[in-house]
Amino acid sequence: MKNFVKELQWRGMLHDIMPGTEVQLLKEPTAGYIGFDPTADSLHIGHLAQIMTLVHFQQAGHKPFALVGGATGMVGDPSGKSAERNLLSEEVLQHNVICVKKQLEKFLDFNAGPSGAEMVNNYDWFKDFRFLDFIRDVGKHITINYMMSKDSVKNRLETGLSFTEFSYQLVQGYDFYYLYTYKNCKLQMGGSDQWGNIVTGTELIRRKANGDAFALTTPLIKKSDGTKFGKTEGGNVWLDPKKTSPYAFYQFWLNTSDEDAVNYIKIFTLKSQDEITELIRSHQEAPHKRELQQALAKDITIRVHSLADYDQAVKASAILFGNSTTEDLESLDEETLLAIMEGVPKTTVRRAALESKPGVIDLLSDLTNHSIFPSKGEARKMIQGGGVSINKIKVSDVTQEAEFNLLHNKYLLAQKGKKNYYLIIVD
Repeated sequence: MKNFVKELQWRGMLHDIMPGTEVQLLKEPTAGYIGFDPTADSLHIGHLAQIMTLVHFQQAGHKPFALVGGATGMVGDPSGKSAERNLLSEEVLQHNVICVKKQLEKFLDFNAGPSGAEMVNNYDWFKDFRFLDFIRDVGKHITINYMMSKDSVKNRLETGLSFTEFSYQLVQGYDFYYLYTYKNCKLQMGGSDQWGNIVTGTELIRRKANGDAFALTTPLIKKSDGTKFGKTEGGNVWLDPKKTSPYAFYQFWLNTSDEDAVNYIKIFTLKSQDEITELIRSHQEAPHKRELQQALAKDITIRVHSLADYDQAVKASAILFGNSTTEDLESLDEETLLAIMEGVPKTTVRRAALESKPGVIDLLSDLTNHSIFPSKGEARKMIQGGGVSINKIKVSDVTQEAEFNLLHNKYLLAQKGKKNYYLIIVD
């Protein structure tokens, strides 16, 4: 049986571990779980480290449970938070649970026999649990002093902590107790900020069931410059392609710094230690080729989205940053085209004006609301110098008419010089 703890260690994915955990995992196949609060209808890349932990856990021969917190999502975890979260309605949470389940099923094998993954929702065991029963059967086993000692509580005492959030560690602790009792689940995993909540579960199991349970956490992922991992100017990088396009997702990983790429390739891919060692060596010999970033972006984009989405992202990247053809441009779907043009200046032209077959110089300098060239003379000069393309076709004749195939019957891509692009929208 593969040593799960050693696997996490060499990948830099182990932060805290309770004594006896590694012995338990080497002794027998063990069930373990990680919780995901469905506060949105998609997971983001901040969740990927925990997803990969479950993947490695399953590959080591153990049984992973993915707990989707339909109940805890209604409470709000104070860990790592400076203010109380807005509480979501039951209807919204149930919708989010369904979406999160679909995403987790991309990573875990739910048909692997004894080690097959299982999805559980803590709403199922909390929905009929009366408050008086909870404080009698659960609350009496954990003291206020014990709960107050947790960082998630201490760090919020000055700014304020509601009873709702204060009770969160009891609710999460009961999750562990329930899975221990009814699913023989002996291990809880999570991010390092969850350590206090996790050990509350092991303590509840010890006191209420006289049982032994175990815990381990992974480090919180940060970028080498100290900024938060998984955030861009546009916010979270989501796993849902409707929230973050496969192109933008691919570009996030491709633009990773060399230092971060060395860490991320270990954490977010399934490549072996030998493969990664060779990739890092090759990258260090020729860092300008960015082999590490390319391998990282390819691996994650295919697993989160698909091979077809990866191929589209590579084609899309070549449109702006490499040598691409008209065929490459025309093969992009509209969503990907607009994704790569997100930061590109946009200008419009009336369809009727375009259908009147103006000269290409008129198109570039007169007909648009925001002209690509400030004057016809400058447009003529740039064309004569071979510096203008429309839809990746070089414009060589200053007298030619502006007859080009519209992309998706709506767009033209104009290029001025090597790096200046403009998306012409036919209105």
